[in-house]
Amino acid sequence: MPELPSVTAAAGPRSADDEPLRVAYSEADDPRAAARELSAALCHPQLGCVLFFCSAEYDLGALEQALGEAFGAVALAGCTTAGEITPQGYGRGCIVAIGFDRRHFSVSQALVSDLEGFDLIGAQRLTTQLLDDCRRQALAPVGGHSFALTLLDGLSSSEEQVLASLDAALGSIPSFGGSAGDDNRLAHTHVFHQGRFHSQAAVVVMINTRLPFEVFTTHHLRPRHEKLVVTRADHERRQVMELNAAPAAEEYARLVGCDVEALDEQVFARVPLAVRIGDAHYVRSIQRVNADGSLTFYCAVEHGIVLTAMQPAPILEDLDAVFAALQERLGEPQLIIGCDCFLRRLEIEMLEQTAAASQRLRELRVIGFNTYGEQHHGMHINQTFTGVVIGRPGGGRGA
Repeated sequence: MPELPSVTAAAGPRSADDEPLRVAYSEADDPRAAARELSAALCHPQLGCVLFFCSAEYDLGALEQALGEAFGAVALAGCTTAGEITPQGYGRGCIVAIGFDRRHFSVSQALVSDLEGFDLIGAQRLTTQLLDDCRRQALAPVGGHSFALTLLDGLSSSEEQVLASLDAALGSIPSFGGSAGDDNRLAHTHVFHQGRFHSQAAVVVMINTRLPFEVFTTHHLRPRHEKLVVTRADHERRQVMELNAAPAAEEYARLVGCDVEALDEQVFARVPLAVRIGDAHYVRSIQRVNADGSLTFYCAVEHGIVLTAMQPAPILEDLDAVFAALQERLGEPQLIIGCDCFLRRLEIEMLEQTAAASQRLRELRVIGFNTYGEQHHGMHINQTFTGVVIGRPGGGRGA
């Protein structure tokens, strides 16, 4: 890819009247310099909220202080990443942000600090709080004009419980999101709320708008004929000890045709496993091989479930088809907030298609991050591209 400039703002006139959404990113290593660049590109009198995604390479303590200094009382929400999606396509080691104009978007956010204790009652209270905040801004009716974004600690192992409770409380309000990353270190991931980075936590952002939008998800994986039955597992740790009554790593290695020692992220990306629910397959990506021969997954796995081996179809062709259909329904997108699994990016890099993928992301106006898991309507999934398309006035209806 060509060298990227340190900061860029959304294309078009700089008048706030013409920009319901502004976008900026910075490659500055120094947190204060990065925060100042974002503030210079995003701030205007009607800025209501900023959503950002940042590399875990930043000094997070210095970054949270710098963002507070740069944006003052403006509400911010965000998370660390396993890679960024900027106005120039895929990025690394940078920070990207979206500014929401308060005249077009009513945005409210809340922190879930106790993921293990989060239940339906807690989800109902949180949802009521968020919706009440949005109603006070009186932009649009809740029904058909609101969606929720969830950002979770990607190493918390609590996504399924949190998402199921939240989805039940949200009812017909569509939701999507991503699990925070840490540049593939699998050590510490963070979400950002009210001026602080938090671990073992989640941020829920409610967005209400009269602009058309649609929440979506897609993956390019197709089922093979091979099946693996989970015959011994630790649900809480997302660890599978046995597949088909054999040591899990050995059985998976046999399936893919390599030695256990050769199993790595590239193999996991090339031959993922999925659980079938109805006519759909939901990917359960492998995180790592453990010393005892077990496999740790990014999603919950249960004793007795049947996992189907999957194989990739052309990844960019799938993306083209999905966005062509979305554009047909909504018209030209104003912005797409995208949660793209880091294993998809790894596959794109292995195929040497990074430049082509970045070009598509630029053309589609995608801003977002590479995740350790995606969320869609209460489901925790892997190896998907999940997000929301925000259209232009008169371009379609919220969905």
